[in-house]
Amino acid sequence: MKTYRFDAIIELVEEMSDDEQITLINLISQRLREKRRDEIALNIVRADEEYLHEQVFRGTVNDIMAELNR
Repeated sequence: MKTYRFDAIIELVEEMSDDEQITLINLISQRLREKRRDEIALNIVRADEEYLHEQVFRGTVNDIMAELNR
């Protein structure tokens, strides 16, 4: 995989037409949203597993604060 310096990438983008830049922005935004959705889905799976194995903390706000201060 070839790597590029950030400033070199910016220069390449600036050489693109306005339409190409807009398309690139939309594509990157979409990929970032998908990546974040995947991260959220993974967190949900992990939370479900922790709940299933009773690895979650339950209590009142005061209980949680007391636990955090230990």
